[in-house]
Amino acid sequence: MPDLKPLGEEPDPFASRTEAPLRPSPRRMERAARPRKPLLRRILFWILKAVLAFLAVSIGMVAIYKFVPPPITWTQIGDIIGGHGATKRWMSLDRIDPNMPRAAIAAEDARFCTHDGFDFTAIEQAYARNQKGGRIRGGSTISQQTAKNVFLFQGGGYARKALEAYFTVLIENIWGKRRIMEVYLNVAETGIGTYGVNAGAMRYFKHDASRLSPREAAQIAAVLPLPKKRAGIDPRGFTRRYGNAISARIGTVRGDGLDSCLR
Repeated sequence: MPDLKPLGEEPDPFASRTEAPLRPSPRRMERAARPRKPLLRRILFWILKAVLAFLAVSIGMVAIYKFVPPPITWTQIGDIIGGHGATKRWMSLDRIDPNMPRAAIAAEDARFCTHDGFDFTAIEQAYARNQKGGRIRGGSTISQQTAKNVFLFQGGGYARKALEAYFTVLIENIWGKRRIMEVYLNVAETGIGTYGVNAGAMRYFKHDASRLSPREAAQIAAVLPLPKKRAGIDPRGFTRRYGNAISARIGTVRGDGLDSCLR
């Protein structure tokens, strides 16, 4: 005869599940026991990650643009938002008339082929002239202007200048002089909503930049510093005198070999 157990004495098969306390997983216990990093250390860690990410992206962009034309710049975006549009016609340096880079060197950067991106003599001379008053002159090289035009924005003070110097070092070492000049002549603003000397030549002279007389090249170069204020067609006053001076210096650039790095 089977043993009869009193009612209520039969063990509950679910008792162990309901009564035993839940224990966290070993991984969670290890994470909870790990001391938290101080706030300052965590902030520095994220700053370091941001700096490394910026370096990787910026160097990658410069490396890509050595072979690929920059698709758009911040200045072009500004003109598009402002309703002016952005007309551009990329042309390789091999096809651009040599008078144009010579005019750019004569107007903007006589030591372009010999400096490493920064012309400290020109900076000192510009500072001395500006201290005397009159027309403000800058000491930026073509390399610096290219770095600003492609990767940065207008204005911005010292922070932008620091980034400009950084990108100038990159393009000088990764691109070289010919590529810098090629990109400069294709992204520089040559009129309101007009970018590059080829688009400028089409706008002002109704032909492309593969054939530019010294006067035409000088006329475009005279517009470059203030393209939204200086006339590329029938220039007058200072712009006309400046264009004539640039035209006269084109022969000097060629004769003295100041464009030797582009040949």
